[in-house]
Amino acid sequence: MKQLILPTLTGITGAHEVTAGLRRQLVDCWIGVTNAGGAAGFPFPPVLESDVGPAVDDILGRLAPARCRLVTASFGEELAGWVVLQRDPFRLVAHWGTVHHLQTRPEVRGRGVGSALMRELRTVARDELGLEQLRLAARGGEGLEHFYGRLGWREAGRWPDALRFAPGDTRDEVLMLLDPL
Repeated sequence: MKQLILPTLTGITGAHEVTAGLRRQLVDCWIGVTNAGGAAGFPFPPVLESDVGPAVDDILGRLAPARCRLVTASFGEELAGWVVLQRDPFRLVAHWGTVHHLQTRPEVRGRGVGSALMRELRTVARDELGLEQLRLAARGGEGLEHFYGRLGWREAGRWPDALRFAPGDTRDEVLMLLDPL
């Protein structure tokens, strides 16, 4: 039986922790995931550096220890995937966190990278941010409900036909919940 080698996971709480090389790998990962058909925030491939770079910079600009975290997964010096966790700033719902942009490089799919990122994110949310619940929205028709379901998430609802990719290609947005952490 082949032994699964898990990636090294790193939590990042501020843009100052992101080197130019890591920023480049974040952008390249997002381009690769999107252009391979992944549901990672850009629904209309192909995308280029000029599309993705500003979005990465926006995420990095929002990083803050108590409010927004980036978790990366790497094999050696090579970025394998990443995910963002954001705490809601409003006191009424400050016990919630929202997961954004989970993605793994297409060439490392099936090696446990996405699952490892989501498990680490859960730990960060609970132990470091004191969150009680996590939520995310996933693109229907991609099998993502099953992936998240294996990690303890449950479907909380759907926005029917919320996402229109082309005439005749309209999908639900699936609302997922992880509770308790």
